[in-house]
Amino acid sequence: MTILFNKTETKNFRKFLRKNSPTPESIVWSKLKNRQLENTKWRRQYSVGDYIIDFYCPEKKLAIEIDGDSHYHRKAIIQDKEREKYIKSFGIKFLRFTNDQVMRNLDGILNRITENLTSPLPLLEKERSQ
Repeated sequence: MTILFNKTETKNFRKFLRKNSPTPESIVWSKLKNRQLENTKWRRQYSVGDYIIDFYCPEKKLAIEIDGDSHYHRKAIIQDKEREKYIKSFGIKFLRFTNDQVMRNLDGILNRITENLTSPLPLLEKERSQ
């Protein structure tokens, strides 16, 4: 049987990513860890297949990505769409926020995450305008 989640071969890279998180990711993690949000358990840098998700709540099957500047180039946008489609194929809800959104509107981000934790169906993400 093939292991698709938290693959052993990505362990060192995931550990590196956790230790070298950009500031916006660190800020979001400070609000998710220790069951602070809706008493849910979150994992950082969790792998699904060959992809690594910034944050993942297995209980609610909710993934969160915090996008920095590298995500806005044509090739990266196409890769992000493929990645998101693959992750969603496992029934995982997917939220994407920008670094700027985290820095300017953390409360709005946390409210959006909470809405998705408490909703049985995925909520449509607003056009990166929060």
